[in-house]
Amino acid sequence: MTTSTPEMTTQPARWTLDASHSTVAFSVRHMMITNLRGEFRTVSGDVTFAPGQPEASTVRATIDAASIHTREDKRDAHLRGADFFDADAHPSITFASRVVSATAGGYDVVGDLTIRGTTREVTLSVEDMTDEHTDPWGQRRIGASAKTKIRRSDFGMTWNAALEAGGLLVGDEIAITVDVSLVKQA
Repeated sequence: MTTSTPEMTTQPARWTLDASHSTVAFSVRHMMITNLRGEFRTVSGDVTFAPGQPEASTVRATIDAASIHTREDKRDAHLRGADFFDADAHPSITFASRVVSATAGGYDVVGDLTIRGTTREVTLSVEDMTDEHTDPWGQRRIGASAKTKIRRSDFGMTWNAALEAGGLLVGDEIAITVDVSLVKQA
């Protein structure tokens, strides 16, 4: 049985990401005709959060670049290689927030995203955040969904191939969607 509280505490609390119930996914235009979707299977992170004090909140996440999965082994191997993530040389993708602020529909989390050793500022728009609940095992949880877009070329991922009919094989804009389940720490 799951119970919820009408309001979460107003004091900052530390939460850890439950990787088995969280997803970091992406989509990119492929061959100018469809969106290719994938995800990273290994992610960790923690959040310090209090709804009434977003400015006191922090978000940190680490993704294993080699854990990329697009349902095609050869493509995944190419993505792990030097043309894209160069996972041997840069095994981790990281995000560290700088500023968290309330918006009309949720929160904006501005922070540093590092891919392939290149760091760029991105804004995660948190659009859906659940109330705090107790799960069936007695742990306190919250969930959140966030979105952002980046240009892969900003992170040194410029490999591409021209298509015979015009255009490029892989789009530059990447849509990122994050869905997390967070467990409150004592």
